[in-house]
Amino acid sequence: MLLQQVLTRGLPAITAEVTPPRGADPQRTLAAAASLRPWVHAVNVTDGSRAVMRMSSLAMCRLLLDGGIEPVLQMACRDRNRIALQADLLGAHALGLRNLLCLTGDPVRAGDQPDARPVNELESVRLLQLVASLNAGQDPVKGSLPDGGTAFFAGAAADPQSPSWSGLKARMRRKREAGARFVQTQMVTDAEALRRFVEEIAAPLGLPVLAGVFLLKSAKNALFINRVVPGANIPQSLIDRLAAAPDPAAEGVAIAAEQVASYLEIAQGVHMMAIKAEERIPMILARAGLTPRAAETSSPPLAARAPQLL
Repeated sequence: MLLQQVLTRGLPAITAEVTPPRGADPQRTLAAAASLRPWVHAVNVTDGSRAVMRMSSLAMCRLLLDGGIEPVLQMACRDRNRIALQADLLGAHALGLRNLLCLTGDPVRAGDQPDARPVNELESVRLLQLVASLNAGQDPVKGSLPDGGTAFFAGAAADPQSPSWSGLKARMRRKREAGARFVQTQMVTDAEALRRFVEEIAAPLGLPVLAGVFLLKSAKNALFINRVVPGANIPQSLIDRLAAAPDPAAEGVAIAAEQVASYLEIAQGVHMMAIKAEERIPMILARAGLTPRAAETSSPPLAARAPQLL
């Protein structure tokens, strides 16, 4: 898998996110992912983000793989007990999926079916431990898996702008000990908070960081995200900048491009999020000085990185 190769070699990496459809037709999501393919190393597929009904992340990832696009399977604990998580992990591996992002999951109350019953038997740390045990060939009940271990490349999420620094530090240490191999952050709007997270927490743990960049479309969009997305904290300065812009959509692209350029000087890579506007991600990356990634798997070391992507 290309993403694992890039991250473990210390090279700059770009990932982007797509949302499965709220329906049974995957074509729009597939088209969005196809437009990203020349620019990114892998495409994440969200798993019940914001606790709303969407097509299965596992199914969507397999469809991406069939289309020649390397997927990252997001897996949340909210809706499955450990037996279901074990089944989905083994099934994902059989379908050729290797990249994982292990999540606890947004609370049900954040979604449009607040009376649904959450499971939450595991959370992200224990899910990482489960993945590590499967990679080691361990059956959770009967000793060893009969056909050997799995080969998942598991990552964890983090919020560098968490109000509890000590809590963030302790939780990231637990995630690393549980088997996390990389970190994908939530939306970051404070470069200095990202720098501190990388230098004081992630780097000592040996965890490469993909910094989250979210495309804001307008001041109204930013206010909505602050209101409904758990953990979002878009500063008033960005909201005012969007409100004053004659073309808020173009200003959002400019803000995102500035963040990409800045964060690539701090973290090993970036993770792009542009809900229902994935077609703008190549524009953002190009404006940040990047070009479509080369077909080759060789690249200069991180300290001497060129703007072209691997």
